[in-house]
Amino acid sequence: MLFKLKILALVVLNIAAVSFVSARDFDMQAAERLIRRVVPAHAQQFEVAAIPAQDGKDVFEIESDNGRIMLRGNNAVSVASALNWYLKYFCHVQLSWCGNQMRLPARLPVVSQKVRQVTPYSKRSYLNYCTFNYSMSWWSWERWEQEIDWMAMHGINMPLAITGQEAVWQNTLRRFGMSDDEIRAFLVGPAYQAWQWMTNIESIYGPLPQQWIDRSIVLGKKILERERELGMTPILQGFTGYVPVALKKRQPQADIIEKPIWFFVGGPTAQLNPMDPLFSEMTKAFIEEQTRLFGTNHIYAADPFHEGKPPVDGDDYLAAVGKKIYEATTAVDPEAIIAMQTWSMRKPIVEAIPANRIIMLDLNSQKWKGSEAFWGRPWLAGIIHNFGGNTALGGNLNEVLARFPRLLNDKAGTRDLSGIGMFPEAIGHNPVIYEAASEMAWHAQQPDTRQWLYGYLRARYGGLDQSVQQAWDLLLETVYGQKTGVETFRESAICARPALTIYGASPNGALNSQKNYPFTSLWTATKQLMAAGETIKNTDTYKYDLVDVMRQCLADLAIPVQANMGKAYSNNKRDSFAVYSRQFLDLMNDFDELLGTREEFLLGKWLSDARAIGETTAEKNLYEKNARGLITIWGPYDSSAIQYDYSARQWNGLIRTFYRPRWEKFITMLNGEFKKQPDQRYREVNINHRFRRPRNNANDFYRMISQWESDWVTRPGMLTRTKPSGNELRTVQRLYNKWYPAAVALYR
Repeated sequence: MLFKLKILALVVLNIAAVSFVSARDFDMQAAERLIRRVVPAHAQQFEVAAIPAQDGKDVFEIESDNGRIMLRGNNAVSVASALNWYLKYFCHVQLSWCGNQMRLPARLPVVSQKVRQVTPYSKRSYLNYCTFNYSMSWWSWERWEQEIDWMAMHGINMPLAITGQEAVWQNTLRRFGMSDDEIRAFLVGPAYQAWQWMTNIESIYGPLPQQWIDRSIVLGKKILERERELGMTPILQGFTGYVPVALKKRQPQADIIEKPIWFFVGGPTAQLNPMDPLFSEMTKAFIEEQTRLFGTNHIYAADPFHEGKPPVDGDDYLAAVGKKIYEATTAVDPEAIIAMQTWSMRKPIVEAIPANRIIMLDLNSQKWKGSEAFWGRPWLAGIIHNFGGNTALGGNLNEVLARFPRLLNDKAGTRDLSGIGMFPEAIGHNPVIYEAASEMAWHAQQPDTRQWLYGYLRARYGGLDQSVQQAWDLLLETVYGQKTGVETFRESAICARPALTIYGASPNGALNSQKNYPFTSLWTATKQLMAAGETIKNTDTYKYDLVDVMRQCLADLAIPVQANMGKAYSNNKRDSFAVYSRQFLDLMNDFDELLGTREEFLLGKWLSDARAIGETTAEKNLYEKNARGLITIWGPYDSSAIQYDYSARQWNGLIRTFYRPRWEKFITMLNGEFKKQPDQRYREVNINHRFRRPRNNANDFYRMISQWESDWVTRPGMLTRTKPSGNELRTVQRLYNKWYPAAVALYR
């Protein structure tokens, strides 16, 4: 027992040694600058002071003192969290991805009794590799600056930081004989880098322009400088043996094995055998080049064989891989700690790395159960919530508030839990879920879900009237209720590749179902929201939420309309088919108009942000191609492709130019079939993948439509709005009046 206690103490000391900033090292000016960025007109009413951590854990205090608001913390993240707490619970304002509500009084409210919050979690991590592309591909420094402030205000102290990896790889591969042309051909386009760093792909949607690589260095340095000055400990990239296939020609003596193609995307990738001498040489070069460009905080993400099969079978090989990754990394950086995602983890690799030199990131808090809590390794419990940037409302709010305290207090089952994390594939939606998950950094026990929600709404809208309360009570029982998990799988037929029978739009996705909640309930919630008081109606956050709830109503309504259309065709009812097909296309027109009222739902902004980064026409066109491909067909055309429609985004412009034309072509084809004899007409026979969606080469129609989709991706300069248009409140009211009777009839 004494030996085990000594080992545990060693684990804690080693991890703490690289992870946290003490009050003594606290950059107060960084915290003060953040306050000036967030509340510039009120910054002089705040004062910042340092206090020591409590038992090694971050802490903040809020107190009024001589007419000023004192924000005390043991580091800048703690002070920023204090600011956020004060703004939410005393000023009732909110900064959000989806609108802001910052109506502050000229004189800030007094804190009548000192607030003191201590986090039970030493580490609070943020970001999934996928987030960097599904949401952040085209971000400017100004957008990143806002996000880093948001991170600090929400308690994040260990973010993933991979911006600029393309430059690290370029510098590294130059040292092993590859030319810049070869390197840029190996590097994927800018919307796909997350999957390259996860070792899944190479080369697709490139070659990567040098202009992008040079820009990434500048942006990556700014991101890391800001995160570090606020006291965060960024996770940088480690080396696991993933190398270009072309390196085999430059290093013919090396044991480089080609790996199978990942999900039919692009070509094969290559793995350098960790037992080959070149592995240690490349690890050294990679970490040296990364450190020269971006410095280090001694935490390196390493997730070998992510969603892929190791090139050699057997536990002995896996154990050797884990041992070599650790030894090669620590030979370059003796303070190195490996941060490993648990998505595709393998026990021999994990156990080959000393317990005090690894952190396990349990992305959805599920893998600890079957691994004896990661075989004694420190770990972070997380939530994923979103896949690919799907826009559906949803997420079990009660579970989000309950998960971390439940794990924290389960000492027997979840030993070595040292932190929490939010690891979404995309952000910019469902802000209530992320506000809840991040605030749990400062709670050891679950708050009352309904009361927490009311506090959130007071800040989001600047007040809480009866109509809003009733609407959100209904949302808490339906889209944010407890019938499903934290993650959302609630797709609409609109975004699905056309078929008579639709099961879902994306791989592993599914159409929304009334098993999740009665669809009519959201129409009631919309009506209640529309009855909010005028002060609330004038807030940007309210307008976003109103549009979002109406969006979900129409997305759900499309499901029975399409189903009726498919049944009418199958039952040879041409008149009914004509009625439902017209209704379906009309619904999509109105859906597109609704989405166009908010910037958050604009395809045009996504595309224009991508083009704005390019300096030449060729660069702009390449970046736009990347932007289009990621959210539609995903990878280059392949007859066996299965990743298409993974994002399934309900966006203005994407409905009008991509989803609706697909359905029009399908409807036109079916109308032509009515001219044939019944036994000669189109039938759906053996058309689906294992994901129950039509294959690219299932029949003549899908061969045509999949090629049309591919052509859409490569068609630059499409005209679609880049700024929102129309009044949100009036548009919602008009569409509610138009479609509610249809909803009543369909749901009856």
